[in-house]
This record gives sequence, C-alpha cells and structure tokens, in this order.
Amino acid sequence: MATELHEIKNVLGRSRHSLLEKKNIVATGIGYKVSGGQKTEDLSIVCSVTEKLAPSGISGTDMVPKSIDGLPTDVVQTGRIRALQLPTDRHRPAPGGVSIGHFEITAGTLGCLVKKNGVLHILSNNHVLANSNDATIGDAILQPGPHDNGSNPADKIAELTEFVTINFTGIPSECPTANGIAGILNGIADIFGSNTRLHAVTTMAEENLVDAAIARPLNPDDVKNEILNIGAVNGSAEAELGMAIKKSGRTTGFTTGEILQVDVTVNVQYGAGKIATFRDQLMAGAMSQGGDSGSAVLDDQNRLVGLLFAGSDQSTIVNRIQNVFSTLGVSL
Repeated sequence: MATELHEIKNVLGRSRHSLLEKKNIVATGIGYKVSGGQKTEDLSIVCSVTEKLAPSGISGTDMVPKSIDGLPTDVVQTGRIRALQLPTDRHRPAPGGVSIGHFEITAGTLGCLVKKNGVLHILSNNHVLANSNDATIGDAILQPGPHDNGSNPADKIAELTEFVTINFTGIPSECPTANGIAGILNGIADIFGSNTRLHAVTTMAEENLVDAAIARPLNPDDVKNEILNIGAVNGSAEAELGMAIKKSGRTTGFTTGEILQVDVTVNVQYGAGKIATFRDQLMAGAMSQGGDSGSAVLDDQNRLVGLLFAGSDQSTIVNRIQNVFSTLGVSL
C-alpha cells in the first residue's frame, strides 16, 4: 500500500498541473476508485469536477484520460470549491467549534487553542481571523462573529497576532505603470480603428499550503481548551486515506466523515474574482457548510489532524495540521 501510494503520488505530481488546466476540474488527489456507486480497493488519480458531463459535451483536450502512466483515473462531482464562511451564542469561556471572526467579516469557527512561544492563542483560518489578508495585526476578533450579532468592543475576545498570507491568482494587475501603458496603447488603437485591446496581465501566484491565522485572547480565562460536543484535543496525528474524522463547526455543529483523498491540489474561490491554489490538502465528503471554516478536524481518538477551510455541497477541504503547525510556528 505504501509503495503503491508513493508511486501514484509521483505520477500525480507530474500530471496535476496539466489536469487542473482542463475546464471543469477544480481539484486532483489520490483516492479509492468508485465503480457503479461502490468504493473499490483500487487507488486512483481522482479529478474533482464542478459538474459531470457526457463525453459528447467535453472537448478532447478537456477529457480526463482513463489512465495516466498505467494508473486508473476517477472523476467525481464536487461542485465549485469555495472558502466556507457564514450564524450563534456568545460563549465565555469560548470552546472550539463556536462562532468567531474578524470584526469586518461575517463569521467562521474557532478551531482550537494552540501555543506560540508558550503563549495561548486561538487557531482558525486567515479568511476568518484576518479577513483574507486585509486585516492588520492587532485587529479585534469577536465571539460571536459579526454575522451572529457580535459587536466591537462588547464581544471582543482576542486580537489578531499572525496570519499566513494567501497567494491569490486571477486578480488583474494593480500596477499603475502597466495599467497606464495599456491605456496609452489602447488610445493609439482607437485612432487607427483597431478593435484589439490590451489588458494588464492577470497576476499569477505561488501555491498555498494553509489558510490559517492565530489570535491572542485578551484574557486566557475567556477561552476553553476543548471543542464543543467533542471534548479535549488528545494530541495530533497524520491524516491517512480512509481515516474516520469529525469536527464541530459554527453552522453544522458536530459532523463526521472520512478522508477520501490525500495529496490534493485544489483551486478555491474567495469571491471578487480571487482564486487561490492550495497543495498537499485533504478532501472529505459533505460534512460542512458556510461558517464552518476554521473548524478543527480530529480522528476517532480526538487527535487533531487538520484545519477545515473550504468546500462545496459535496466536499470538504482540510489543511494538514502539520503544515499549519510549521507555517505558524505553533503547537498544542
């Protein structure tokens, strides 16, 4: 199993970018092939699509091959993957699994408590605590979040300490020089009657590992080192394919699922035309909705394995907790 998984990872590593360039594909990963509605024991390269189409409706270049380097492929419909964000009571002390958010967003979920240089912090997503990069260190974090009637400063529970910047693609260049040159050349084109128009180049971005941020509680007594409906976190573990998982989130509460894919590279929509590509992710089935972003994901022994941050009606996307720990320099 380990050797086979290593081999398929290598093949996926060589082909994932060309697969993601195909229309309709939003993620690639490794999972058990599903045939006739039943999960088999065969590992496959899984391509997640917004909608399953008949072969007649797909161009040849956008068709997913039946196999890649002799390894089978599978196509699953997940819909468009989007950052999960959106309604709950004020909790003091606040455990993981409850509404929280930067004072300028709607609401997300308080994941769990971690330590940075020995100091207690709240862990959640960048797009929950840091407003998708638009926040300033020291900004107010509310519990409950603004969408759940949290107000500043009455419900301020913490201040933003640190966030991992999300690298976005699909955003038109804001460079004034590039935009100015494009405007001048378009003016010349008007004079000569040309219909061709130039646009500033859309920015490309590096791939991301995590959507994560931490905030320091104003008072350590205002937070509780456990997760609503789950209990205390019992250390951490590496997520594995087929692992049973659970989470407690602001919108859907306590839900369970299974790691269906590992080594996932996925394009996530953040609104306003912003898209971010994440690699080395985990994919589970439908176990979350908007507002569950930031939820801690645990195995059946209450070990922390990931940080939920995105999904669709059919899927849930999770950061590997080891990547969260290393990028933020935090621990349990």
